[in-house]
Amino acid sequence: MAYLSSAVRTAASRQMPVSGRNIRLRCFSSGAGQTTEKSVPYHKTLKEESPQGQGPTRPLPKSADVVVVGGGSLGCQTIYHLARMGVSDVVLLERDRLTSGTTWHTAGLLWQLRPSDVEVELLAHTRNVVSKDLEEETGLHTGWIQNGGLFIASNKQRLDEYKRLMSLGKVYGIESYVLSPAETKDLYPLMNVDDLYGTLYVPKDGTMDPAGTCTTLTRAATARGASVIENCPVTGVQVRADDLGVQRVAAVETNYGTIQTPCVVNCAGVWARALGQMAGVNVPLVAMHHAYVVTERIEGVQNMPNVRDHDASVYLRLQGDALSVGGYESNPIFWEEVSEKFAFGLFDLDWDVFMQHIEGAINRVPVLEKTGIKSTVCGPESFTADHKPLMGEVPEVRGFFLGCGFNSAGMMLGGGCGKELAHWIIHGRPEKDMYGYDIRRFHRSLTANNRWIRERSHESYAKNYSVVFPYDEPLAGRNMRKDPLHEELLQQGCVYQERHGWERPGWFNPRGAAPVLDYNYYGAYNQKPHGSYLYNQLLGDEYTFDFPPHHDIIKNECLTCRNALAVFDMSYFGKFYLVGPEARKAADWLFTADVSKSPGLTVYTCMLNKRGGVESDLTVSQISPGPQVSSLTPAFEGDGYYLAVGGAVAQHNWSHIATVLQDMGLQCKLVDCSEELGMISIQGPSSRMVLQEVLDADLSNEAFPFSSHKLVKAAGCTVRAMRLSFVGEMGWELHVPKQDCVRVYRAVMKAGAGHGITNAGYRAIDSLSIEKGYRHWHADLRSDDTPLEAGLAFTCKLKSSIPFLGRGALETQKATGVLQRLVCFTIDEKVPMFGLEAIWRNGKVVGHIRRADFGFAINKTIAYGYIRNPDGGPVSLEFVKSGEYMLERMGATYPATAHTKSPFDPENKRVKGIY
Repeated sequence: MAYLSSAVRTAASRQMPVSGRNIRLRCFSSGAGQTTEKSVPYHKTLKEESPQGQGPTRPLPKSADVVVVGGGSLGCQTIYHLARMGVSDVVLLERDRLTSGTTWHTAGLLWQLRPSDVEVELLAHTRNVVSKDLEEETGLHTGWIQNGGLFIASNKQRLDEYKRLMSLGKVYGIESYVLSPAETKDLYPLMNVDDLYGTLYVPKDGTMDPAGTCTTLTRAATARGASVIENCPVTGVQVRADDLGVQRVAAVETNYGTIQTPCVVNCAGVWARALGQMAGVNVPLVAMHHAYVVTERIEGVQNMPNVRDHDASVYLRLQGDALSVGGYESNPIFWEEVSEKFAFGLFDLDWDVFMQHIEGAINRVPVLEKTGIKSTVCGPESFTADHKPLMGEVPEVRGFFLGCGFNSAGMMLGGGCGKELAHWIIHGRPEKDMYGYDIRRFHRSLTANNRWIRERSHESYAKNYSVVFPYDEPLAGRNMRKDPLHEELLQQGCVYQERHGWERPGWFNPRGAAPVLDYNYYGAYNQKPHGSYLYNQLLGDEYTFDFPPHHDIIKNECLTCRNALAVFDMSYFGKFYLVGPEARKAADWLFTADVSKSPGLTVYTCMLNKRGGVESDLTVSQISPGPQVSSLTPAFEGDGYYLAVGGAVAQHNWSHIATVLQDMGLQCKLVDCSEELGMISIQGPSSRMVLQEVLDADLSNEAFPFSSHKLVKAAGCTVRAMRLSFVGEMGWELHVPKQDCVRVYRAVMKAGAGHGITNAGYRAIDSLSIEKGYRHWHADLRSDDTPLEAGLAFTCKLKSSIPFLGRGALETQKATGVLQRLVCFTIDEKVPMFGLEAIWRNGKVVGHIRRADFGFAINKTIAYGYIRNPDGGPVSLEFVKSGEYMLERMGATYPATAHTKSPFDPENKRVKGIY
């Protein structure tokens, strides 16, 4: 028998550091070596010895509406929910037996609270499915055990994070309690609480059984007409081009026959990348070893909650009268050559890697030091660049969907994600806002970039248990996409943020340049640690839930913009041309606003889905062909439009437009010139005076009104100038060919030197825009919000007779009233808020904050969130005005004032040059 303490001694004898510290071990002798037994701790698995040459468990059909590939948690949940939604002609193909890949050895933990409202909802659905729905439907027990969950906080920042989760949980009725060390000891007598700051206890968390859950899911699915076929590996995916040249799924090939189908769902886990390659699809994930050990019996541990000690990077899962101990290490082992024959397999545990979890486990539950190790479980898991799953229809091939890359959370997220994926397949989009999981969140230049995938997946794995701070940035996979002003601004102290490959300005550090260095895997794999790394130090300084230390620097950027002028490099924006004979028809259908009034106008508009949800907000400028073809004046016949969209969501926008154009079969094309053009925004009361020295055009209100654009000369270079603002000030955007960006930028800075000009970044934009009431897509505006709910009815051409995508849903909503409404709140007390705070109205929780920041011009915290009527009725403006509000931050409530107009410049005068 092996003991946890002997594992530590073995590691120490090899001079391997544990958690960066030397370990002082109690003198405890054991003659046992480390266990060689590899076995999962479940009473039942679906592992069976198959006779040599045994084929599929049932004959293959000739065709199917949907073929799901992979019989793990996601595959089984997806086929179950498809059948439950009425799709009975669906087939699940599993190469071996159900759960045989990674699901069979999963720890099966379910924690209800996460720092995301969507994830809380997904987890709630999983819990309902495994604890109630399946048993009611089939009469079978899934193996669900409700033993509770306990999150350990060893410092104030960690407990603050837990308090944020607790406040969000109140919105969804999730019972949770912040416990003192003494209360924690009463709950879990075996726990060492001497070093605790506090804990978060969630009584209705629990554990799932993979075999029981998947068996019950498939039993329920087949009862509704679905087919499950095991022992049937997929050998190919047929893809064919339609009449417009669009690649579409046609069939799935196996050694036992071909199934004609328009839809394939890749739920192959670690093997998803290989399945994607069969269809010419990039699936950006990596395979790693992920491990836990199972202890011998521990007296007194029965009925204890599962434990996550994030600061020690370890979890303790109740396993009957024993514990499973696992975690996330900084030096995980990559599975370089994924074997297609690997089924119900486990690796030998590498103690040099795993032992870094042992000290934390023994410290938290000291009895573990003298507890035997019954078995080790080290199996493959798939991990992604942002530790979020990969879901949805891929941009390369229509009808090819992903449901993979679940980062060891496939069991707990499976129910919610299976339901959303089924809805996605049937209706073309999920019910919830799934952008954070949508494969289209990643730019196409990244999904095949192995260096980026590997680096970011490693960092996301290593930081999985780190506190989620508001202003953190990755160190991995950086400098992939740099705009023309990158070096120029870096030398002026620009501290960059990363957004899906792009480096964009965050804020400007007076201490000088803070470059992002090559990723060193946090010193793992014999990588040399960086010495003095200023960028990393600046990030670390902001690891707080208080106002960040650079608060006053960002304040200066904001107030300089409000009182003089600031320059923003927004070159990372997506910049597309929609051109062709039927471009106007496409624009009328795609955009909620009328963008075809006349060339020279720039229109702020939304794009919607069928349900009226906002898929994007952007600006659209109607253009005419230029005398000379360039990145500013493309050649085209018919109509043309120039689209500017946020760079972080450019791929999502591109894919949405492309899908609509394909579905409509229109004669027009979408051209991406994002890399060819820079974008320099000059904003503030002095912007006209300064730019009049740089541009060769009359910038008066009469000659160049708000929401218009022109081709002009700037410092001798042709640029497209647009009078727009993302910050609520008079200003212009200059869209500049990349080779001219530095020249134009320097000319602007020179002209502004005597007017107090300053550089400013996106931290300032975040503050300035929320102060003015401008929306940020995927924050206070998402695909499950409508323009009517978000206060953007003015962007919709509902008074015209022009049809547009989502119009019917909006007209119905307008007639019946909105059931949620976006409200602006201000707080008089100077406290920081970051989103997820609970909104109380007249003593009842009515929603949560989606987005918050500090407004420096009004000197108050500003927060936006959607509220609902607790009685279920419409949320009218009168309902908003008649309530008394409190916002709950980390368990403490603060009086808040609700506004129906922006608290800053509500009459919208400043953008028009009226000061």
